[in-house]
Amino acid sequence: MDRLRQRADFLAVANGARVNSPAFVLQRLDRQSLDHDDRGPIRIGFTVTKKNGNAPERNRIRRRLRELVKRLDPMSMQPHHDYVLVGRRDALSRGFATMLDDLRMAFAKSARHTHKGRGPKTNSRTDGSKPGPAPATSRKPD
Repeated sequence: MDRLRQRADFLAVANGARVNSPAFVLQRLDRQSLDHDDRGPIRIGFTVTKKNGNAPERNRIRRRLRELVKRLDPMSMQPHHDYVLVGRRDALSRGFATMLDDLRMAFAKSARHTHKGRGPKTNSRTDGSKPGPAPATSRKPD
């Protein structure tokens, strides 16, 4: 199992499937579904935003998430996938055993769900036309 390090990889995984938990969000991307032929090992990344606290708190959240993944059965993860764990503030106070159960359930859920197309929004009109301006409404004064 390797670590995700480049920003482009994190952004690609962010467009994949996601499972929410009180202490983290698990994001998953199947690399086989991409255009390029990448059959490498399972890769995992960790991120915690600044809104979750100061640097020591964020580092503690990140360390707890890394330890969860170390204790997780590798068979829970699917081959040729990238995973990102986005830490939340509840990871500081939530019980470790509870978080481990949450992570097991998140991996099981992510294995059942497929990509939901979280890409850029497209025009849904079938005839290819662009939507016009909103019709003007005339309103009579009271």
